[in-house]
This record gives sequence, C-alpha cells and structure tokens, in this order.
Amino acid sequence: MPPPADIVKVAIEWPGAYPKLMEIDQKKPLSAIIKEVCDGWSLANHEYFALQHADSSNFYITEKNRNEIKNGTILRLTTSPAQNAQQLHERIQSSSMDAKLEALKDLASLSRDVTFAQEFINLDGISLLTQMVESGTERYQKLQKIMKPCFGDMLSFTLTAFVELMDHGIVSWDTFSVAFIKKIASFVNKSAIDISILQRSLAILESMVLNSHDLYQKVAQEITIGQLIPHLQGTDQEIQTYTIAVINALFLKAPDERRQVDVESNVDILDCPLTEMANILAQKQLRSIILTHVIRAQRAINNEMAHQLYVLQVLTFNLLEDRMMTKMDPQDQAQRDIIFELRRIAFDAESEPNNNSGSMEKRKSMYTRDYKKLGFINHVNPAMDFTQTPPGMLALDNMLYFAKHHQDAYIRIVLENSSREDKHECPFGRSSIELTKMLCEILKVGELPSETCNDFHPMFFTHDRSFEEFFCICIQLLNKTWKEMRATSEDFNKVMQVVKEQVMRALTTKPSSLDQFKCKLQNLSYTEILKIRQSERMNQEDFQSRPILELKEKIQPEILELIKQQRLNRLVEGTCFRKLNCRRRQDKFWYCRLSPNHKVLHYGDLEESPQGEVPHDSLQDKLPVADIKAVVTGKDCPHMKEKGALKQNKEVLELAFSILYDSNCQLNFIAPDKHEYCIWTDGLNALLGKDMMSDLTRNDLDTLLSMEIKLRLLDLENIQIPDAPPPIPKEPSNYDFVYDCN
Repeated sequence: MPPPADIVKVAIEWPGAYPKLMEIDQKKPLSAIIKEVCDGWSLANHEYFALQHADSSNFYITEKNRNEIKNGTILRLTTSPAQNAQQLHERIQSSSMDAKLEALKDLASLSRDVTFAQEFINLDGISLLTQMVESGTERYQKLQKIMKPCFGDMLSFTLTAFVELMDHGIVSWDTFSVAFIKKIASFVNKSAIDISILQRSLAILESMVLNSHDLYQKVAQEITIGQLIPHLQGTDQEIQTYTIAVINALFLKAPDERRQVDVESNVDILDCPLTEMANILAQKQLRSIILTHVIRAQRAINNEMAHQLYVLQVLTFNLLEDRMMTKMDPQDQAQRDIIFELRRIAFDAESEPNNNSGSMEKRKSMYTRDYKKLGFINHVNPAMDFTQTPPGMLALDNMLYFAKHHQDAYIRIVLENSSREDKHECPFGRSSIELTKMLCEILKVGELPSETCNDFHPMFFTHDRSFEEFFCICIQLLNKTWKEMRATSEDFNKVMQVVKEQVMRALTTKPSSLDQFKCKLQNLSYTEILKIRQSERMNQEDFQSRPILELKEKIQPEILELIKQQRLNRLVEGTCFRKLNCRRRQDKFWYCRLSPNHKVLHYGDLEESPQGEVPHDSLQDKLPVADIKAVVTGKDCPHMKEKGALKQNKEVLELAFSILYDSNCQLNFIAPDKHEYCIWTDGLNALLGKDMMSDLTRNDLDTLLSMEIKLRLLDLENIQIPDAPPPIPKEPSNYDFVYDCN
C-alpha cells in the first residue's frame, strides 16, 4: 500500500550526531515538527531552531515552501533565521577584525535566503551595512597597507551581502544617501581596486539606476565615460560586462532631452556625464574600445556580454526614433534647404546652392523637373513626401548623408535612372523613404530591448555612423535589384520584398564588418533569391487533391504519435533552465528531466550550466506526473503575475510556463529559447493526454506529412499494381537453411 501523500520521508542532520531518518507529516504545523526533532536530540528551546536544506543553497524551510520537500530530501537542524540574524548582526559589529570578517562571510552566504534576509532587514541590517561602507572604510584606512587582503575581503563580503539582500526587493532603493552613492562610485573610479569589489560596485550602481529615478540622477553625476573606459580596456570579461551594463542602465533611464547633444561639438566626451551624450556608441573613442577590447578580443563572447552588447545596440538605434517620428514642416526653410542640397549635388554640383539666375517661373519649372528625376512622389513640393511617420525626417537625413559621403554613387544612381525613357527608372526619393522605413522595422527602432535576446551585430560597432552606412549599402542594393528584376513602378512593392529578404538573409550570417555585409549581399542577387525560393517552394509542395487529403488524414495520427515520442524523448534528456534575477547576472540554473518510464519529473538546482549529461542522483527533487493538475503559459503563470519590469517583458512572457500541482504549488519555468518552450509545453501536454498545439508541432507535422506522402507516391511510379494479391509460394522441401543462432 503506497504511503499517504502528505507523508514525506527525509533525513535530518545535526552537528555531532548521526543523521536521523523520519517521516514528516505535511499536515502538522512546522513548529510541531521542529519540536519533535529537537526532542529526539534532547534539545531545549525548540523555538530557537529551524530546518534548512542541507545542500549548497542552505535555504530555510518555512510554511510557504515546505511543500517543496520531497522524499529523500536531506535537511539540517539549525539556528532559527531570527536567532541567526541577531547573532550575525552583533558579530559584524565586533571589534575583532577576524571575527568581523568571518561574520560578513557568513552573512554574504546566508543573505541569498529570503527568510533570513527578511529577519536581518527587520534588524535594520541594510542601514548597518551602508554605514560600514560609508564610514567603516575610513576607520581601517590606516590599516589598509598592512592588512590589505583582510580589508579587501571585508569590503567585498559587505557589498556581496548588500547586493543579495537588495535583490529580494524587500527594501526600496530610494532610501540611500548621497554619501553612500559617492562611496560606491569611488570604488568604480579607483584605478587599483579588488576585482570582486569593483564587480559588486558596478552591480549596485546598475541596480540603483534601474530601480530609482532619484538615484539615477545622483549616479549620473558621479560617473563619466573617462572613469569607465579603463574597465573596458581590461581583460576580465565579467568586469567589462558589468561596465557596459551600467552604461546601458544610465542610457536607458536618461530623459530624452538629456540624451541629445551635438556629436561634432568640441566637448571632451571623457568628461561628459553619460546622460548628456547623444549617442554613446557613435563616440569614436568608446566605440572603438568596445570593438577592440570586447568584440574582437581573443576570446569567445559569453551570453551575458552578448546580451549587453545587444542592449547597447538597441538603445543606440533608438536614438533615431525622434527623427523617425518627426514630420517635415513644409514651411521650415532649413528643412527645405536639405532638399535643395540634394538637387544641387545631383544636377548642379558646380554652381552655387542659391543660384538666383532666371525668372521665378523658370526656376520653379526646373526644380519640378529635377524633383521628378530625383524620384519624389510630389514633384511640386517634395517636402510632403516626408510627412509620413515613420520614417519622417530620418529618411531625409539618410538621403543627405548618402549624397554627401558617397557622392559618386549618389549622382550615378540619380542620373542613371533619370535618363531612362523605358519606364524602368528606379525612383530614388520614394525608394529611400520606403527603405528607411523597412530598415527601422528590421532593427526594431523605438522598441525596448528584450531581457533574453543576445542578437547583436558586430558590424554596427565598426563605424561611427553605422545606420547611415547601412542605408547607403542597402540603397545601392535596391537599385541593383531593381535593374536585375527589370522592374517598373508597378513592381515597387515586389522589389522591396526581395530587398528585405536579401538584407535579412545577409544579417543572419552575422558579418563582422560593413564590407563583409556588402560581400554577402553580392552573393544574394535576385537570381540567387529566386533559386532559394524555388528550392523552398519544392520542399513545401502543397497537395490539395481529394485522394492526397484522404491519405494525409490517414497518416496524420501516425505522424502525431511520432512527434509525441520525440517530445517525450527530449523531456527524458532534460533541459537546463535559467533562474533570472533582477540584474540578470550571477546566473543560477536548475535542471529538469522526465524519467525514462514517463512517470516522474526529476529536478534540482545547479551551480553552473552543465556541459554534459546531468546524472539522475544529482536531481534531488521529484514530481510525479500523476500529481500534475495543469500546465499554464504566459500571463497565466504565477511567476509572471509578480510585480517587476522583467516580468512584464514580452519576450519573457512568450517563454514562460508553469506546472500546477497539489494545492497552490507550482514549478515555474522560463525556457532558454522558443524551441525549448515548444518542446516542453508539447511534451507536458502529451503527458496529460492533451493536444500538442505549438508552432513547432504544426511545422513538424507539415514537414513529416509532406515527406511521407512524397515517399509513398514515389513507390507508385512505373509500378503495375495487380488487381489480385500475388500467390503464396509453396513451402520448401526442407528447412536446412535455418540456423539456430543460440
């Protein structure tokens, strides 16, 4: 007879005693269970004790999380969180340096547990730590030379404990003083500082900026580009990651008006506060340092660094949003002068921009003719072409940049198309406007960066004006593709679709420079795109006749069963999931896999992402499949209903799913990517006897059905199918040819 569901068999340790095996009744109050354990070892004052996991996490067992205890779990009887917090609060104020150091080390470790953190914070522990950072460092300043290792470790553990305590979101970031911010900033600004102290200081500054508008203002006044650049020039990728994260945080929270500054001004950018830079990446010195010491360094870029570079790329391109959403004012003479300049460079490069020769009517007629040659839709008043947003004034900016910095190519394109009389001319003005809009869509200009995306493009870090150069390459590609397609104005949208496909396919190869991107496009001519489309079309051939549809209907259950088995096999292999915290660094991982008999889910925490197969015995926690009540996704997940900017992110919502079991218990997942999300949601639904509804299942079903039908039809080619079955052959005269292999 199986044991009751509320009874859990565990082992409990106590220092100096043999572990005790016992059954825990989950219906009993936790205090009664602790009293029973204490009585077994003759320990008085059971209210001063608590149970905690005996693994590396050391997390306390509480009434809230006790349902996570599974059969076979090893627990430890230890001092209660309140007692432990009180003792550590006293120990870290000890006059003995060794005692203080040991206490801070223990505090840094225990602060990861929210139960302990709450008790320590209730003792005003955060204020104590900030006071130690603000004034305690001066107290030991004289001892720093002779006790530098001890001093560095003490400060490191203090900052680590502070970061861990603040990560729980119990205390508001708005409560910290300017003195504390200045002290943390001073650690970042020092040329010689312990790596661990620098790392935690950068993390604290980033969290301050992201979580408090007031602190953002104060941090922005303390940090300059010149103080951060040395950390980017180092060899420690983690420090570089934290440094770029601080830049991103300040840049993300900066008010729009403070992001704008004349890039070509004579102000020394090394002394500029980060919030007063129009385009951090466009500043040549910083961009080249990131390119040289981060992107092109002789080491692989890890996921977190790739994410921070992606965020910086997105924030940089988002500076274009203001121009993208600004309509042209037809009455603004300065804006109209840009159009005049485009006409002058194309048709009248040697004359003065404001040539007043001839009558007004004659000049107006000449301008109208030239604007038509430039490919504007409105020949009389081209300013009206730039009143649509997006792309607004950004399109005009790109056209002027192309005309000034690639003048020969600009003049060649305009004159080449304006001299044609066969209606195959490519309208430069209209093309530039639509191309700018398309490039903004591809690069998602104006959208906030995703919390999970690592999709940065190295080539955008190789030029001070990368978006404009990107446009210049693409406008020349558009003109080339137009000629290859022998397009007319009626084919405009078709050409734009081909150009978009060419650009997207070239970007997926992640070219390291703009020149390499240009080379990739040369290999993606219109003819090559047609070949690729033809190949894809053949692979997606559609059979709509009634016999084929009947065959599909007959085969489909077999294919779905095959897909189901593949999903379950993948669940048996297991997947490593990331525990995302508010800073998205110091990653914690956990692993989940299905047992080979499909009866139990095994899961457990990992210190780092596994390189190979994770053994079953390392996954201590178990969840019987029979106990699963439901699988929910997206906004319905309990961990997506929590408050926090990360939880509201669309990308994270699309990767979130939860397993609900027992009463108010759940396993919360954030898949590493969309593919794993589909695998797990399909597999879990299959285990529950429900339909697999993911996009991946639909694609796999279409692919396998098409392949199976083609294979079956292939067997029918040039084969006469008899009306009657073939006769059964006679039995052989003997069976001497049969061998017993046993």
